[in-house]
Amino acid sequence: MDRTGQVRAPSRKRVLTGGGEARAEGRAGQATLSLSEAVPWRTVPFVPTRIPSRLVTVLLAIGGGLVTDTAFPNHGWWPMAFVGVAALYLALRRDESPWAAVIGGVWGVSFFGVHLLWAREATDVVPYVALVILESVFFATLGAVWVWVRRLPAVGTRPAVRAVAFTVLFVATEQLRSQGPFGGFPWGRLAFSQVDAPLGRMAWLGGEVLVSFTTVLIGVLLVVAVERLGSVHSWMLPTGAVAVVVMLLIGPLFLHLDVRAQRGSLAIGAVQGNVSEPGLGSFANRGEVLTNHIDGTLALLDTVDRGELDVVLWPENGSDLDPQEDREVATAIDAAARAVGTPILVGAQEYPASGGRYNVLLLWEPGEGVVGRYAKQHPAPFGEYIPLRSFVRVFSEEVDRVSSDMLAGHQVGVVGLPVERLGRTVPLGTVICFEVAYEPLVRAAVEAGAQMLVVPTNNASFGYTPESTQQLAMSRLRAITTGRATVQISTVGVSAVISPDGSVRERTGLFTADQMVAELPLRTSMTPAVRLGGWPGAIVEAIAGALAVTAIVAGFRRRRAESGSGAATELSGAQEP
Repeated sequence: MDRTGQVRAPSRKRVLTGGGEARAEGRAGQATLSLSEAVPWRTVPFVPTRIPSRLVTVLLAIGGGLVTDTAFPNHGWWPMAFVGVAALYLALRRDESPWAAVIGGVWGVSFFGVHLLWAREATDVVPYVALVILESVFFATLGAVWVWVRRLPAVGTRPAVRAVAFTVLFVATEQLRSQGPFGGFPWGRLAFSQVDAPLGRMAWLGGEVLVSFTTVLIGVLLVVAVERLGSVHSWMLPTGAVAVVVMLLIGPLFLHLDVRAQRGSLAIGAVQGNVSEPGLGSFANRGEVLTNHIDGTLALLDTVDRGELDVVLWPENGSDLDPQEDREVATAIDAAARAVGTPILVGAQEYPASGGRYNVLLLWEPGEGVVGRYAKQHPAPFGEYIPLRSFVRVFSEEVDRVSSDMLAGHQVGVVGLPVERLGRTVPLGTVICFEVAYEPLVRAAVEAGAQMLVVPTNNASFGYTPESTQQLAMSRLRAITTGRATVQISTVGVSAVISPDGSVRERTGLFTADQMVAELPLRTSMTPAVRLGGWPGAIVEAIAGALAVTAIVAGFRRRRAESGSGAATELSGAQEP
């Protein structure tokens, strides 16, 4: 391939690529045939006058990653997600898979390096860098695979097909990194950036997969439209691309997101107790966090009368001591529950005799104690437990901060709350902290009957970073996806009361002691997204896999054919007199 992106193919065989031209040559190599001459112009992809230089592609990748981060909280400039994707798409124009892998990795490092800065706040530099590099490897793979897929004639010669193919590969990349290794890490999915955008409403239809898919597609279509604006051949393609973008942005506004109560309502109080020292030392003072949340619970009586609430919600680690093992702690919590006349959902830690620990929510009934329990199903690797501890310690002794590995619970996230006023038990959907990033866990709770969602979290270790607001965006998207009112309650903020349509009714600030009181609708209907289950993600992964395999096989066959043709040419030349 020369600097203009032209590819030389032997024996009159035409090679089509997504970003350059094709040449057909006879044995003497004198005849040339451009792609625009070889196939009808309606199927010819845009061929730039100059292939972007390596420096330009690197700058596009860096800028694209940085711009993409601004689409998320705390900035929340959601249209920037389209720009960031468009920059990546443009940066991958060169027809070289190794270089494309580098560019994809650069985009990933640029994006995750900023987006995950909160991880640096809570850990050493080494774990933070390792996480950024690990996530970036997925996008390096995307870059290489995209070059292979783009070489398929059906993809490379049709801009619309090319746009959809890239979108499928991008979303499949998000899916794969959300599933592994070590259970995956969904943080930074593009869908989370669109919760305030019209596209966020599409989560009601197809969950995070549909929202991410539409976001990527819009970014790529904008590139297609801009590229073809100056085309003398056709105005239909740019016009069509813009029309699709407009429809995708406006269409979700016509979706009806029902927020009405279907099985009555629940009166909740939520307590954000705060800590005295942000950061890693936030739980250094034994019993302080428990005391703060007891005081916050009693402060609810300044707003409501005793017995007026149906439940009081505490955050993850709202009690830094186990009330099931410490009698004084149990007495203090029970006294608070009696004072407000309602059960308290307490976040705590359990230490079984067999070793390890569980991150649990305990439903504490006044005068009875624990009547319901949920244990976190998806502990965070390297944060709550250390895989490959002895190996990882070689790189960072920070692993020893996690002295007791967290164990995974096995029950679906539902806690039954007896509500005397309603005369029945209300199933509360519960996921703890980072679990809200995993859509299957939330969906399973709703399928098991959850009529409202509770997301207790502890953001104290992350300081004043955007981690808490990024997590709030996830909780809001889950509310839309499931059609359930949601309460995110944190030790230090940001906490919020969220309607079933994802809108925030009330929220708190960071590192303040605060309380929220709300009456939330209980809902039982299943949204289309819940009914679809994991099928959207599975379909995207299957199509992406088929594209990748087809492209790899076609590449091997092409190289074998070129090798055989070259050998035949040499033999023929040797036999000439």
